[in-house]
Amino acid sequence: MTATERRTPAQPWPAADGERLTHSGACRDLPPELGPDTVGVLEGRTFMFSNARGDVPKGSIGGLVHDDTRFLNRWELTINDAPLLVLGSGTVDPFSAAFFLANSELLGLPANRVGIRRQRFVGDGMYERIELRYFGAEPVELRLRLDVGTDFADLFEIKESGRDRSPEITRNHEADGSTLRFAYRNGDYAASVRVAADPAADRVDGDALIWHLRLARGQAWRCELRVPLRCGEEDFEPVPRSFGDVFERDAADPSSRWLATVPTLESQSDRLVAAYEKSAADLVSMRIEKRIRGEPVVLLAAGLPWFMTVFGRDTLITSYQTVAFGPQVARGALVVLAAHQARETHDFTDREPGKIFHEYRTGELTQLGVKPYQPYYGAADSTGLWLILLSEYWRWTRDDELICKLRPNAEAALRWIDEFGDLHGSGYVGYATRSSQGLGNQCWRDSRDGVQFADGSIPALPIATCETQGYTYDAKLRMAELADGPWQDPAMAARLRTEAAALRERFNRDFWIPERGGYYAIGLDGDGRQIDSMTSNMGHLLWSGIVPQERADVLAAQLMSEEMFSGWGVRTLSTGDHGYNPIGYHLGTVWPHDNSLIAAGLARYGHHDDAVRIVTAMLEASAYSEHRLPEALSGYDRAFGRQPVPYPTACNPQAWASGAPLLFLRTLLGLDAVDGRLVLDPHIPESLGWIRLTGSPAFGRRWDLDADGSRSSVREAG
Repeated sequence: MTATERRTPAQPWPAADGERLTHSGACRDLPPELGPDTVGVLEGRTFMFSNARGDVPKGSIGGLVHDDTRFLNRWELTINDAPLLVLGSGTVDPFSAAFFLANSELLGLPANRVGIRRQRFVGDGMYERIELRYFGAEPVELRLRLDVGTDFADLFEIKESGRDRSPEITRNHEADGSTLRFAYRNGDYAASVRVAADPAADRVDGDALIWHLRLARGQAWRCELRVPLRCGEEDFEPVPRSFGDVFERDAADPSSRWLATVPTLESQSDRLVAAYEKSAADLVSMRIEKRIRGEPVVLLAAGLPWFMTVFGRDTLITSYQTVAFGPQVARGALVVLAAHQARETHDFTDREPGKIFHEYRTGELTQLGVKPYQPYYGAADSTGLWLILLSEYWRWTRDDELICKLRPNAEAALRWIDEFGDLHGSGYVGYATRSSQGLGNQCWRDSRDGVQFADGSIPALPIATCETQGYTYDAKLRMAELADGPWQDPAMAARLRTEAAALRERFNRDFWIPERGGYYAIGLDGDGRQIDSMTSNMGHLLWSGIVPQERADVLAAQLMSEEMFSGWGVRTLSTGDHGYNPIGYHLGTVWPHDNSLIAAGLARYGHHDDAVRIVTAMLEASAYSEHRLPEALSGYDRAFGRQPVPYPTACNPQAWASGAPLLFLRTLLGLDAVDGRLVLDPHIPESLGWIRLTGSPAFGRRWDLDADGSRSSVREAG
């Protein structure tokens, strides 16, 4: 990059400062090895990605990953060295999958004479059962082989090219066929994995287990495989499980505790109930429990497969979506993110005092300082979102003790907004990385081309996106509410309200574009020019409340126009913009989390019919994917096909997509916590009928809610 070249999100890195980072948000292409029927299972910090046979071929993107390290990169089951035939496969619970297979055509053995079932469970490693049953007329001899491999790759290397660690990987397999052992060390970083088989294999061939079986008609054979892991000094041991165990586990288990507190939903709409229950199960599977400064906290990972870790933005928005249905996740997010709030400036990690982090990783490359993710602070919006969640948590819990404890963090976050966030010198929070490995775009549209002009050109840094200003406006008003309340600081409250009003006035002057019927620019570039693409981000402005009512009516019409609304949801980019692409990551796709905020914003301004239209369309879309909303859908018009076209590499499940149905439900109910009381203002269409929510938590008590059309009732649970 020469001195005359402008830094842009597509090329933000100074040439001499090191190799650039291909960020996880912008690199999602799946190699073809696993195929379109990939099966992924996850729990907490562990996931396993395989093909429809349950196999992970060597060199593929699949494998067993825990805490950003791949512990298995090969896991292939064959009979007489031939791959198995797929009869059917898929997930059962978020943490489990079943694969129904048969033998292929073999010398002396016709196809489909041996039925094979694989049952897989993940969580602190992996547990798998393999069962064979023979249906041929005459006894048969078979050679069952399981090829195993590991590369101990860092998560970032799975999607990109990584160094070959094989010279440093040691093997210590048991000669009796009971155990395979692999270990790796690089300086202070160490990891190991075992594969324990019961019954033991008849022999070990390299890194493969081989059983010699003789089966008579109707005879069955079964093997159990445990894959425990060791990360540093911590051991993780999987336990034998059964399908549905998520509902049967010990009551002390954190997942069971959270699931037990989730309100029960009943409705005339089976689709609404199914989406709600699917979301609850998926959110349980993505939960992480840890201790921060001795205090147990619960929070959510962002999504399978590449985001099974804590993200600032994703975790905060998911916590907001779910806080009305249980405050534990919000509390955990607030405590964890506050504990890692930046206290100094550090270029490599984009750290600045008061800033809330963007992404936390624990893999080898991060631990050794090659990657900046321990943690990385490249997000312009996470600090404002943390303040919004702090307020929302208080509104639902009245937990003055925690709010007062976190006041220094809130004040530090406000200082960051005013002192470090304003890169333009015009009072707007913007971004431009200082890291050689930093993100070009640091808003939720974090792909390289996620923010662009209407003609498709890429703006110069620094950039201040519109929705971040909306978050900042909302955050200051909310902090003023806390200053009037538990902080008992009226001077602070008055100052923040004055600052918010000034921001609202200049924002509506500088970001409004009267052309094309009127809309808000997605942002201002490094020269202060309006970045004039028409995007879904303007729907977030309704959620934040920064938009005057008369312009809200214009935005509602734009968001629900044919150019923006696909029939399944609001697109990220208008079809009238040059960069529109229905399968472009942020350039025309439909994101459920995005739509959940837009629907809430439309309802806030009284556009209930438009909000209901989004909610019902998204619920209809979920029916085509087992009632689970993925990270994103393709932006093709609904008339293009009878069902939504999947986005090819969407995370599934993903936390803020799983949280979307909960916020949709809250929007339908008009459910809010105001001045220590629950408020309902329902706008439920006839197609969904009545809704009953039993045991809804608020203010340390439980409530039962009923709504039908525009009628409602709230009563404390007996």
